[in-house]
Amino acid sequence: MTASSDAARYHDIAGRLTIPSLAFIGGAFVDARSGRKFESINPATGAVLGAVAHCDAADVNAAVKAARRSFEDGVWSRAAPDPRKAVLLKLADLVRAHKEELAVLESIDSGKTIRDCLHEIGNEVPTFFQWYAELIDKSFGKIAPTADNVVAMIVKEPVGVVGLVLPWNFPLLMAAWKLAPALAAGCSVVLKPAEQTPMTAIRLAELAVEAGLPDGVLNVVPGLGETAGEAIGRHPDIDVVSFTGSTEVGGYFLKYSSESNLKPVGLEMGGKSPLIVLDDAQISDDLVSNAVSAAFWNGGQNCSANMRQIIDRKVKDAFLGKVLEKAGELKLGDPLDPATDMGAMVTAEHRERVLGYIGKGKSEGANLLAGGGPADLPGYFVQPTVFDDLRPDMVIAREEIFGPVLGVLPVSGIEEALTVARDTEYGLHASVFTKDIERAFHLAKRLPCGTVSINAFSEGNVTTPFGGYKRSGSLARDNGAEAMGQYMQTKSIWLALK
Repeated sequence: MTASSDAARYHDIAGRLTIPSLAFIGGAFVDARSGRKFESINPATGAVLGAVAHCDAADVNAAVKAARRSFEDGVWSRAAPDPRKAVLLKLADLVRAHKEELAVLESIDSGKTIRDCLHEIGNEVPTFFQWYAELIDKSFGKIAPTADNVVAMIVKEPVGVVGLVLPWNFPLLMAAWKLAPALAAGCSVVLKPAEQTPMTAIRLAELAVEAGLPDGVLNVVPGLGETAGEAIGRHPDIDVVSFTGSTEVGGYFLKYSSESNLKPVGLEMGGKSPLIVLDDAQISDDLVSNAVSAAFWNGGQNCSANMRQIIDRKVKDAFLGKVLEKAGELKLGDPLDPATDMGAMVTAEHRERVLGYIGKGKSEGANLLAGGGPADLPGYFVQPTVFDDLRPDMVIAREEIFGPVLGVLPVSGIEEALTVARDTEYGLHASVFTKDIERAFHLAKRLPCGTVSINAFSEGNVTTPFGGYKRSGSLARDNGAEAMGQYMQTKSIWLALK
């Protein structure tokens, strides 16, 4: 089957989709109580996909009540491990069975390429539900050492009702990152998808019902950040909030917590992540592919994007030559065409923000080598852009752009590379390329960030915790057993024996 026939098939699926539009509260799909709606736009065309329930504090309150009721009833929170495991395994299977429908829905809602959506939704999303399902009956408490007349047990219990607030760049994947461990822990959930990309989360709720998740355990409240998001952050009966998004909004959630019930807030926020190429690195096709992917994957709309590429002067010319060639091969266009490498920016407003940063880079004296403007396409596209000769003090070297911009900062030697890499308020991710494993570990141990990948651009997988240092996050982590831990609390039971 050719790429063009594949594209036609995905467009046919898109044309037959039922566009999800309702909130999901207490086991029922409902309109917002106010009756208000907001439009969801296809970023690749600018066309309106549909009108979605615009939830606010009243809807969040109803969702929290439903979640609290289900939690206190124990229908999920106190269920034995086996039935909870079975539900999550069935949900994983249902996501796999509906992967094309979900991938097309996500692509038209977000502007992401169908190729990326199929990979994420067909592989990664069900893997998260399956992995945490398998963890449910493999999580044990502890017995403390005591005298013979005492038994001291240390047990983990679900924290209660959790609020999950999602970003728009990986809509269903980020839902799985947070929802799978929260459900595995036994919590009930109020989930707010990003207003730009609400549709796959709503559809996931339908699949959760089919998988057997009890009413009230999962509630989905689409809405704006300043309505539904703030209401979640301030709600006195939500026990924990987990948020992924911008550093600015993450700060608001700490404020909401301090002004309400002091709920713990798990934060995974912005980044300005470096990709470091030392002077002994072989400028291979694999290295260049990793460097280009680090900057342009998902249109650069990725919190761990390695836009700051810190390249030793001894290899810079060879590196840039191959990067420009590879970047020039990237195909922009119809996200539903599997031949497309890079889709659209998520909104017109975001495209203008990215173009504004590119303009700032030009005005500050960075050397523009490729791209630099909007693509001549319908929708919200930006050309893959490459700058050389960035200085560490430039705005585009310091602030998160969240778009397809690769900037090279030339350095001489490992210590200058480390100094430049550390010169940021963020600390989410870094990539290091070198043939010398000792130099690699020297950098990995001294880079203040949550994930360091060596000789690859990688965020790890479901088994490895993901999160940031400094203004990139809190002590909470997504992924790994650590993620499930943030949705549980520790209790000591002291039993005196006669």
